[in-house]
Amino acid sequence: MNKKLLSVLLVLALALGLLTGCGSKSSNATQEETNTPAATEDTETEAPADVDYGTGTITIWVADNVKDFTEAQAAAFIEANPAFAGYDIVVEAVGEGDAAGNMITDVEGGADIYGFAQDQLSRLVVAGALTPVVGDNAAWVAEQNDAGAVGAATMGDTIYAYPITSDNGYFLYYDSSIITDPSSLEAILADAEAAGKGVYMEINNGWYQTSFFFGTGCELTYDTDENGFTGANVTYASDAGVQALKAIIALSNSPAFTNGSSVENATNAAAIIDGTWDAGNAQALFGDNYAATKLPTFTVDGNTYQMSGFSGFKLLGVKPQTDAGKLAVCQALAQYLSSAEVQLARFEAVGWGPSNITAQQDPAVQADPALAALAEQIPYDIPQGQYPGDYWGLATSLGDSVIANEYDNASPGYLHFLRSVS
Repeated sequence: MNKKLLSVLLVLALALGLLTGCGSKSSNATQEETNTPAATEDTETEAPADVDYGTGTITIWVADNVKDFTEAQAAAFIEANPAFAGYDIVVEAVGEGDAAGNMITDVEGGADIYGFAQDQLSRLVVAGALTPVVGDNAAWVAEQNDAGAVGAATMGDTIYAYPITSDNGYFLYYDSSIITDPSSLEAILADAEAAGKGVYMEINNGWYQTSFFFGTGCELTYDTDENGFTGANVTYASDAGVQALKAIIALSNSPAFTNGSSVENATNAAAIIDGTWDAGNAQALFGDNYAATKLPTFTVDGNTYQMSGFSGFKLLGVKPQTDAGKLAVCQALAQYLSSAEVQLARFEAVGWGPSNITAQQDPAVQADPALAALAEQIPYDIPQGQYPGDYWGLATSLGDSVIANEYDNASPGYLHFLRSVS
């Protein structure tokens, strides 16, 4: 038994637990908790005609593939609300990752409304780049969206953003002519091995790797304040962590295993763990045998676990404003852009999966195999929070070591070892 295996989870857990750093404070804009004229119905955001909301320009940052869509929706919103006609809407193509980084760097110079991924929420709150969603608006967000999306938009007891998607996670694509039981990882591997086909999963990626560790019940979260990371809650050095590592090793040892998560780069594949962004490629790869479902279970030492993992959501944030009238317009516009009507139209335009409960029930959404598979998986997932950069590097190193056969899972002593040094 390689001694490195005996200590790998302890070392990894200690390293993850010590990953704290300093972050820079950004200047805070004045935060107003002014409520928008909240909608009583999901798609109604009509403003009182006798209120003067002022004039100005509202800048919106969204991903490039929804820029034109957002322009059209914003124009329709202003046309339907004459009280807001004093505002010009400028929509710019700035991706979710860049938007968050730019806002944190320069809140005052950033967009008034912007899309971002949920793992950036705490950084944006700390930077003073988000106006809390309060009162009727907060109740509307909570009522209209699925629980995962609402949780992703919430920090502490406060909602800070409007969910617009519930589709950033991973699940199983497979060839139904080869895989007879997609509910079990062991059965999937057996079918693929018998057919001489591959099963793809990127085990040296910290995003996908958590499907095993979270599946066995491990915790991996970090605490932050205005200075950055302040603490870690990591339980990899535990019996649960050992079970997860054994499962990763077993997968890597299968003749069918191939490390990867891109359908476009897959060859001779029977199954691949991937996300909605690759649905078109998966359908092209598997043709008439294209199928998708939640992640499978895996069994270690007689115990069976459901694979878990990270889930992700896209959110719309509103920057704090010193002008209460402009803030009200921004909140109303963000609410409209996250409504069931617009989420469904966005799905039809670019395929983004809705977070809105009503939109999720639309027959076209439910008929989408990838979105249906993700919806089945999300209840088992954990919304991705903020993680330090070193976490991803350590996760890659762990996966690389497994792939290089540096570890085995045969020693009866390493459970005792991990308990004794934890």
